[in-house]
Amino acid sequence: MTFKRMINAVDTHSGIPMRVITGGVGHIPGASVQEKMRWLEANDDQLRLLMLREPRGYPAHCCNLLVPPSHPEAQAGYIIMEQVEYPMMSGGNTIAVVTVLLETGILPMVEPVTELTLEAPAGLIRVRADCQGGKVKAVTFRNVPAFAAHLDAEIDVPHLGKVRVDVGWGGMFYVIADVRQFKGLELIPEHGAEITRVSSLIRQAAIEQLPVAHPDYPGVGITISQLSGPSDDPNADWKNAVTMATGPLNWDDPATWTGAIDRCPCGTGTCAKMAVLHAKGELPLDRDFRHQGILGTVYTGRLVEEARIGDRRAVVPTISGRAWISGFNTLVLDPEDPLPNGYTLGDIWA
Repeated sequence: MTFKRMINAVDTHSGIPMRVITGGVGHIPGASVQEKMRWLEANDDQLRLLMLREPRGYPAHCCNLLVPPSHPEAQAGYIIMEQVEYPMMSGGNTIAVVTVLLETGILPMVEPVTELTLEAPAGLIRVRADCQGGKVKAVTFRNVPAFAAHLDAEIDVPHLGKVRVDVGWGGMFYVIADVRQFKGLELIPEHGAEITRVSSLIRQAAIEQLPVAHPDYPGVGITISQLSGPSDDPNADWKNAVTMATGPLNWDDPATWTGAIDRCPCGTGTCAKMAVLHAKGELPLDRDFRHQGILGTVYTGRLVEEARIGDRRAVVPTISGRAWISGFNTLVLDPEDPLPNGYTLGDIWA
């Protein structure tokens, strides 16, 4: 039987499902992984749609494509794909990629500690993996510098009113709002529908009212939102629920006021939150920050040094977490398939 596409992938999760493509994609040109990402976006976006939309994906799915690194210090490269964008960096996806690289033998595992360098679209990511019995027990990576872009900004959000937010860069631009501004709303799975409604409205208002810019990544704006609040778990310092867009928002269409909640504690979201807390004088260097996701799992962040991004003060964060392999897949596209880019429906998609 002949297929139009045949993709080999390893599925993982750290709460949220994260797919890692290990084979079936041809050469992607580019002098860096970021250039390869731009080429893929412009010339073969079908791959992202095929992997993340139904019937092979669902709204909260993320995907990574392993590619040869361009930087001589890196052992592997990876392109991150999400429902509406190609992020420069993602913490949970990085943890998933490291787990797949080591547990499947693509790169050699050294116990008790494997150190490696990956090339993400954002640049070089230094990684330490704690390994035991052929398993990756924890992944700690040094992220790109993070910074606060807006602090305590008040925005007008249609259907919600005035909302106070921060905006932080941690590999993506996050608009962050304290959940205690919304009476009765809690960061629990049972409130998922309202979390996505509120978060999507805040994200769109922030996009329209709070300009952002990163000197190294022109054109990258706010794409994602985070509701934040205290945790009642003694093993966590703070709690969050990140909502990823699954389609464009239309102020006149309530069916689009939604998204998909990140089921993991969110690595780049944790970095953005730590940068905001540091800018407010609430989180010093070299203190663990245990950030809990909506399912109760925790990533541990730490700010290890100060830095500068252009004329902005920034901080260098590390994130520690774990992922688990959940499956090995061969995903195909039949040449007679009438829906070659996958599909979305308004019942669960924006």
